[in-house]
Amino acid sequence: MVDRTDPLPVTRQCTLLDLPRSTFYHVPKPVSDAELALMALIDRCHLKHPFYGSRRIRDWLEDRGHRVNRKKVRRLMRTMGLATLYPKRNLSLANQAHKVYPYLLRDLVIDRPNQVWATDVTYIPMARGFVYLVAIMDWHSRKVLSWRVSNTLDANFCVEALEEALETHGVPEIFNTDQGSQFTSEDFTGTLKRHGIRISMDGKGRWVDNVFVERLWRSVKYEEVYLKAYENIAAARVSLGRYFAFYNTERRHQSLDRRTPDSVYYESAAKLAA
Repeated sequence: MVDRTDPLPVTRQCTLLDLPRSTFYHVPKPVSDAELALMALIDRCHLKHPFYGSRRIRDWLEDRGHRVNRKKVRRLMRTMGLATLYPKRNLSLANQAHKVYPYLLRDLVIDRPNQVWATDVTYIPMARGFVYLVAIMDWHSRKVLSWRVSNTLDANFCVEALEEALETHGVPEIFNTDQGSQFTSEDFTGTLKRHGIRISMDGKGRWVDNVFVERLWRSVKYEEVYLKAYENIAAARVSLGRYFAFYNTERRHQSLDRRTPDSVYYESAAKLAA
């Protein structure tokens, strides 16, 4: 995070953080209540139809009585981080200057915890405003290893979530992300490299390459976010914390033979250690 009180010049701090100075100095305009309502609808549409672009979302809104032009839909999608349209919902725009890594999971048998971790970012509406949520998941057990919310769409909160997961759960063999700038940044990939983790990235336009995190977002939103109206970011953190505790320890998954993510993760780890 850029610190104005640090003796290191702001320009140099931005360079080290791979943050454009224009982003640091930019003061965003407040989003109106009407636009927040539209963004909430766009989020629901995108969750249900991740292959919809701005044209079809505009039509979807119109069918529900909201007449809005395509230009406005595109602008709101960019604000939400949904600027990359079909066929992938992508909350983080790719930075062409960053290295993109190959996708390593195709035809890979994933049969143990900490073999593959995956991550993604999603938009979370609140009563007034919105935040972004990042979560890191163990692919084998579906356990949410760590998560963070932020009111800015940068790499910092993603790196914080990664560092917490590594400190708490050890080191995975492979880490899979999309090609968003948060995950291709030097801060993020450098952390993975320092721990000897192989980096895998989804193929461009292939949301199915990270399908389990996409399913997590569906559960989080329909079972938690859409039922609440968080007053502020602190309330969002508290409520999401309760939900993820429930998700890991109580919510049984049909794909896990009706077991919870925690039971699969820890029991499998114990068998490997025996």
